[in-house]
Amino acid sequence: MDKITSPDGTLIAYYRSGTGSPLILVPGSGAANPVAWTGVIPMLEEHFRVYAVDRRGHGESGDGPTYAIEREFEDIAAVVDSVGEPANLLGHSFGALCALEATLLTRNIRKLILYEPAIPLPDVTIYPEGVIDRLQAHLDAGDREAVLTTLYREVVMLPADEIEQLRSSPAWSARVATAHTLPREARAEERYKFETRRFKDLQTPTLFLLGGESPPFLKAATETIAAALLNSRVAVLPGQQHLAMYTAPDPFLHNILTFLI
Repeated sequence: MDKITSPDGTLIAYYRSGTGSPLILVPGSGAANPVAWTGVIPMLEEHFRVYAVDRRGHGESGDGPTYAIEREFEDIAAVVDSVGEPANLLGHSFGALCALEATLLTRNIRKLILYEPAIPLPDVTIYPEGVIDRLQAHLDAGDREAVLTTLYREVVMLPADEIEQLRSSPAWSARVATAHTLPREARAEERYKFETRRFKDLQTPTLFLLGGESPPFLKAATETIAAALLNSRVAVLPGQQHLAMYTAPDPFLHNILTFLI
């Protein structure tokens, strides 16, 4: 495990493994490394020098006294720039939003993969009314597991069997440990405004991954961002939802390796 210093002085940790051209992995909300990518890292390591990032407040990374989503964007750009050569960047969910915004802060991204970034859109609700307050209430009551299961069940709309699959995985304890970051990230996500004009000149080759059975708000967000980027395409993972790296690693990896190699 290594660390770099983000512009605000926060230490951001990452786990480096494998050989080849650099590939930086940015996990979504409630995920910590290296277990966040357990099912796919062994194959990725055969082709890439993998940097699995702990976002701020997660795992071995530090945190700031106050939270702003813009610091997360800067964190990822700082990791990219620390590699010393152009890097591929893969972000999932909230991590995909951080990866997208990092492209405006660094010129060192070779190719970009975004798996279902979520952004608020007119008439498209990410968080049902009252759910963020309930996430905070569970956290205040000390029920960190309920924070996670509420998010997965009521926001991401994962089926019960996929939630149980997560519960039984080695990553579950790490996810529980980061439950305190979920309400603040949810509030930041709701306030985020995607502006097409800011990305009109972005030339970075970009692959979007979209689960064929994912909730409508993730489909709408993916298609909206993809339409705004000049050099992008969308690959649909049939029968999958928001966690194909766990539920269907083979098609997940096939799309990544085909795009990058």
